[in-house]
Amino acid sequence: MSQILKGMRVVEGSAFVAVPLAGMTLAQMGAEVIRFDRIGGGLDARRWPVAQDGQSLFWNGLNKGKKSIAVDMKSPEGRELITRIITAPGDDAGLFITNLRVRGWMDHETLSQERDDLIMVTLMGDRHGRPQVDYTVNPSLGIPHMTGPEGSDPVAHALPAWDIAAGNMVVSALLAAERHRLRTRQGQEVEFSLKDAAAATIGHLGMIAEAQMSGQSRPKAGNALYGAYGQDFVCADGARIMVIGLTERQWRGIVKATGTEDAMADLVVRHGADLRDEGQRWHHRVEIMAILAPWFAARTQAQVAEIFDAGGLTWAPFRSLPEALAQDPDLTAENPMFKMMDEPGIGRYPMPGSPMTFSRFDRQDPVPAPALGAHTEEILGDVVGLDDAEIARLFDAGVVSQAGRAAQDAA
Repeated sequence: MSQILKGMRVVEGSAFVAVPLAGMTLAQMGAEVIRFDRIGGGLDARRWPVAQDGQSLFWNGLNKGKKSIAVDMKSPEGRELITRIITAPGDDAGLFITNLRVRGWMDHETLSQERDDLIMVTLMGDRHGRPQVDYTVNPSLGIPHMTGPEGSDPVAHALPAWDIAAGNMVVSALLAAERHRLRTRQGQEVEFSLKDAAAATIGHLGMIAEAQMSGQSRPKAGNALYGAYGQDFVCADGARIMVIGLTERQWRGIVKATGTEDAMADLVVRHGADLRDEGQRWHHRVEIMAILAPWFAARTQAQVAEIFDAGGLTWAPFRSLPEALAQDPDLTAENPMFKMMDEPGIGRYPMPGSPMTFSRFDRQDPVPAPALGAHTEEILGDVVGLDDAEIARLFDAGVVSQAGRAAQDAA
């Protein structure tokens, strides 16, 4: 965490990946992020992956550094509490991010009646308001038809790329709207959809124009780098590595390191090709691979690494995540972003903080996710402004709950 957003209060009502990621990103920059959930947990409370005791590693991963309040959102009194938390006074408050908008209650039109400078960022599934998740958006826009080995069926990806992009767009939208409010004192709602975030991104990358002009889907090419040169190779010890020759400098370095200058010159003569051009390297990738593959097959990964690292070339080993944890210091406490943490019910593991550093703020250790409702009493008192008697009444009535409170009361 850093403290660059210290003093800002953001309220989050969310599920899945994008908006929780946005809230965590803001929290790791120092904002006070209050997440509200149903008593007993919301949609993500037990989402996989889980620890051996069933505790959600997903929840713990995406809610680091936040405060948590558990509320009976079906009750009118519970909804009133959430409204008061979202619209609480303060120049740095009145900021709400969500993908759970409910018309007539948890929407900008209703909430802004309580605070007219409210900023609300709403992420929808698609622009029509229909539900979508990364794993439906991705196939609907054609990406799996570009992914995987040549001739294979459509291949979905394991990484929710559009959720990640949309989550960071939520952060950008909130900060842009908050800057506008600082200058004009005007609140507003920002709306966009997960599908539009994905569609815009593939448009920016030229994929939409490519399909429109060609009338064809980009071909599957396995691990080859489309439009340039990048390919995976198997080394003498069975290790697989990825080698990139995207730029002319990278390409020249690969040819020099592998001693294949004459073979590449012969390819140029036979085809009239110019391998300085990345598109030409793509067109001739099969022959290029045939030239390079024996060199890698005759050397171990360690030998390739020594030669390529000495030449400043771009390459990486293929690893499983457990292998990466064991071999890559960037996933350990050697990297200042990580800190080894012990979490009850989970164990000891490297917990990531923010990947960003700000020159005027010291990097701070990551803060674990709270237990569900861990800050309920604090939020009711400090944010809503209730006295002890009223807070006790809400607990007794089951309108709110807090982890460990029953045990504390019994003691």
